[in-house]
Amino acid sequence: MTGSEAPHSFRLAYVPGVTPTKWVRIWNERLPDVPLTLVQMSPAESFGALRGGDADAGLVRLPVDRTDLSAIPLYTETTVVVIPKDHLVAAVEEITTADLADEIVLHPLDDTLHWEELPGRPAFERPATTADAIELVAAGIGVLVVPQSLARLHHRKDLTYRPVTDAPESRVALSWQQEDTTPDLVEEFIGIVRGRTVNSTRGRGGPTPPQPKTKRKPAAAAGGKSGGRTGSASGGKTVGKTGGKNPRGGSGGAKGGKATPKRGKPRSR
Repeated sequence: MTGSEAPHSFRLAYVPGVTPTKWVRIWNERLPDVPLTLVQMSPAESFGALRGGDADAGLVRLPVDRTDLSAIPLYTETTVVVIPKDHLVAAVEEITTADLADEIVLHPLDDTLHWEELPGRPAFERPATTADAIELVAAGIGVLVVPQSLARLHHRKDLTYRPVTDAPESRVALSWQQEDTTPDLVEEFIGIVRGRTVNSTRGRGGPTPPQPKTKRKPAAAAGGKSGGRTGSASGGKTVGKTGGKNPRGGSGGAKGGKATPKRGKPRSR
């Protein structure tokens, strides 16, 4: 896409916890003429932005409605429980949901994990946001299970977190509208997040230049040397000079030059 058809920028939506910094840097290096604009949105807002054309693509959390949106899964996050630093769970490296049976587990309205059954005991009411739930954890009201990136995003000095091995996991994906008006630029960003090189055949980098062919060594001529003894594989017999002198002084005889006598029937006298 060149000339007057080129868009002024590429708008990328991203949900809390996702860090697009590395991909934005690569984009700016490869496409300096197309600025990338970042727009942070809640998970619910991100899909509306893609459908309404307010974003060209988005780094979102699965699931994605595939009826009108396309998506490529990028990675899966570790799920952790956020707890006060003096909590008993802080003494171990990881836990299971069964270890939270006696805990009040907060369930914010913007929860990104899709629980079949929430572990622990429910709170009297659900916090409006994950940020509100973090404040309740700090106040000793309960604990919170979230993707690790959100635990880091809402980091506090008085809180810590531990992995929960059997909890649901959050998967981050790149999504865009199927009827996209900027397919070339979306393809460029797909290439970046997938690690394609600048010389990939897809995108504006152009095709990879042809590589020189490696010359093969000529095969050995028929009847030539094959690295040592010359012989035939048939019958195990060595093919060579016959009837000549033995290099050690014999004439086709045994070692030391002595001929081996032939055995046979004695002649009758």
